Amino acid sequence: MSNSDVTYLFDPLCGWCYGATPMLDRLSASGMRVELLPTGLFSGAGARPMDEGFAAHAWANDQRIERLTGQKFTQAYQHNVLNIRGTLLDSHAATLGISAAGLEDPSRRLTALKAIQCARYVDGRDIVTVEGVAGVLADAGMADAAAMLKKPPETLLTAHRERVGRGGALFQRLHANGLPSLAVIRNDAPRLIGSNALFGSFDNLVAHIAAA
Repeated sequence: MSNSDVTYLFDPLCGWCYGATPMLDRLSASGMRVELLPTGLFSGAGARPMDEGFAAHAWANDQRIERLTGQKFTQAYQHNVLNIRGTLLDSHAATLGISAAGLEDPSRRLTALKAIQCARYVDGRDIVTVEGVAGVLADAGMADAAAMLKKPPETLLTAHRERVGRGGALFQRLHANGLPSLAVIRNDAPRLIGSNALFGSFDNLVAHIAAA
């Protein structure tokens, strides 16, 4: 399995993506190379206000994800994130922070994603502002990425735009119907693996990847 490549399409503010993180961990630990590509789902035109209706919808969905995956969505998240009005559901800062973490070392992208997800869904912290994300990265031992996020150099912005563009284009090419999505790319031909495979058994997921 060590030579397999899978591409993971995600958004850091996607609850189902948080639910799939343990499977990503296991894939990486098994020696599989997993490329994380953001699609920009909740950034730019996809950002939206955190109003009461959306908060209720998100919390109901999050309870389903917790039952299915065991990933925790805490009261701190409900009170300090979902119930705060005047904030946005905007993943730009979090996505740029992940790009900053992985600029020199791609393996840090998963570490940064996990830290950002945990900060939001477990600790109830702000991850929709640059200051909030920088604080999370610094606490996770990535002070260099935090500093870069606060004053992004052109190299980071260019790399970030390229990655989000690539993620969005692959999502369209796969005709994927939502996030998270997983693809195996062989001979420049991407094949979509049903996202349900991320929420079943690990052996089943590996079998799907091998058969793609």
